[in-house]
Amino acid sequence: MLAQIHLLAAVTVLGVLEQAYFFLQVIHARRLFGISPPKISGPPEFERIFRAQVNSSEYFPIFLTLLWQAGLFFHQGLAAALGLLYLYGRYCYFVGYKASSSQRLTPIYFSTGVLWVLVAVSALGILHSLLSHYLGLNILQLLTA
Repeated sequence: MLAQIHLLAAVTVLGVLEQAYFFLQVIHARRLFGISPPKISGPPEFERIFRAQVNSSEYFPIFLTLLWQAGLFFHQGLAAALGLLYLYGRYCYFVGYKASSSQRLTPIYFSTGVLWVLVAVSALGILHSLLSHYLGLNILQLLTA
């Protein structure tokens, strides 16, 4: 069983570490610009860092759900590879947004595209599982025949 999920678990841990890095960047920016919680406004440099972290946190549960569904119902290796691409896109988004709000666009489009691929892979895997279990149909065999 563990061999079927070890790649998913590894990508999950990397994602958690990435989120921790983003949180630490906000803490550093708060100290640098003298902005104590609960304030969320300040110089544009702080607000971009804060917003990049918040946006990444908002999407993280969606990412984790899709990563695990795609890995369990379709293919662990493909899901893990897509997960790594997503995390890379999110890192580029954070770094880009930190530098300038316009530099966030290409990475956000990229990571959103990866999420949509994970949605499709998850849906196909779940559909295959349901049709196989309840109707005895193997759509993967039908597609390759």
